[in-house]
Amino acid sequence: MAVPISARTLKRAFVVGSAVVSLAGLAAEVARFSLGFAEEGLVSLFSLSWEANIPTWYAATLALACATLLAISGADAKARGERAASWWLLTAGFFYIAMDEVSQLHELAAFFDLRGVLYFSWIIPAAVVVALVGLSLIPFLRSLEAATRIRFLVAGAIYVGGAVAMELPLGWWTDHYGVDTLGYALIDWAEESMELVGLTLFLASLVDRLAKRELRIRFATAEVAR
Repeated sequence: MAVPISARTLKRAFVVGSAVVSLAGLAAEVARFSLGFAEEGLVSLFSLSWEANIPTWYAATLALACATLLAISGADAKARGERAASWWLLTAGFFYIAMDEVSQLHELAAFFDLRGVLYFSWIIPAAVVVALVGLSLIPFLRSLEAATRIRFLVAGAIYVGGAVAMELPLGWWTDHYGVDTLGYALIDWAEESMELVGLTLFLASLVDRLAKRELRIRFATAEVAR
């Protein structure tokens, strides 16, 4: 049996999910630094600064959902005789983002021992990669209808602003005051929340675009013979 999922239902589920995860993460930081809660337990489970917890796996799920819809978009473009290379590039990029959320692969690119705003030196090669990918996608973005293009750009700007740009103040704070502070927790929360917002907006724009192209998403369930 196939269960159809409307675009509105899918978008609403991820918007609500992202809001709940972000607010729960903020509550965890306040509970830890203002109310004296221990790191273990609920704080480590919901904090956006921790790894291998609910926010981490939720963000990975968002990125993987984006990768899936991008792959569907690529297959649709190919079937219609349109250029699909950029869709495949974005698919690979979001699959990497999903993997990075759970494995922190980007930290392997910390080649330099720097201080201040460049304390997290991996942002240097990351910024170069983002710039090159962005330039390569200009023709693709121009080929999209205006509404979709604007939504893609806004979502991308918010995500990159969180994932890369927010590492600058976070690095400065870490270099001067360390990580075990409320300031670090709040900056990191803002960074991770921007990433969630960017992923959610991008996912919503993909869902709307596929809906306009009359593609339907269905979940198939096995029927048990009686």
